[in-house]
Amino acid sequence: MTTHDFTLVLATGNQGKVSELQSMLANQAATQTWQVRPQSEWDVPEAEETGTTFVENAIIKARNACTYTGLPAIADDSGLEILALDGAPGVYSARYAGAQATDADNIQRVLAEMSGIEQREARFHCVLVFMQHAADPTPLICHGEWRGTLLKQPSGTGGFGYDPIFYVPEHDCSAAELEKAVKQQISHRGKALSQLIQQFAEQA
Repeated sequence: MTTHDFTLVLATGNQGKVSELQSMLANQAATQTWQVRPQSEWDVPEAEETGTTFVENAIIKARNACTYTGLPAIADDSGLEILALDGAPGVYSARYAGAQATDADNIQRVLAEMSGIEQREARFHCVLVFMQHAADPTPLICHGEWRGTLLKQPSGTGGFGYDPIFYVPEHDCSAAELEKAVKQQISHRGKALSQLIQQFAEQA
């Protein structure tokens, strides 16, 4: 991969992920002039996430974006793994309370299921996949993990998803209460993106 301007399609319709990834790519990608644009600019339909793992779903989404745009794409599949719930909500994190569930709906279901449970260890996972084209036989795959515990009620208004109930011990607050720059450094998505940027640099 050479150093040049190019458009990179973000294969997500989640505005929280779009803004977070755009910001992190702009901050970290010193060797490239990125034109990072969400797939909605091409009216790309949402991919059907039929995979049973974050890796499978990220590949499905990246390939879908490449197919419809003819451009390289980066896809994120991420979610929350709760040890006491045998890994749930996992790949179903975004739709844990139903297909049209809001973040608040998903949080309420988790809190209800965790009621009375003292073991509250949890971790966020993020898998980022980069594909140069739809038939790319060797996509770049990066995985980031962020460990914490679950609060018993939401706290904070920043972030998105399960951030208000994900307690970050080293900062003594929820993920939703972290400054954006701090979250980008320590989060599952930030870790995965750092790996991806490093792989880009090695291929340059």
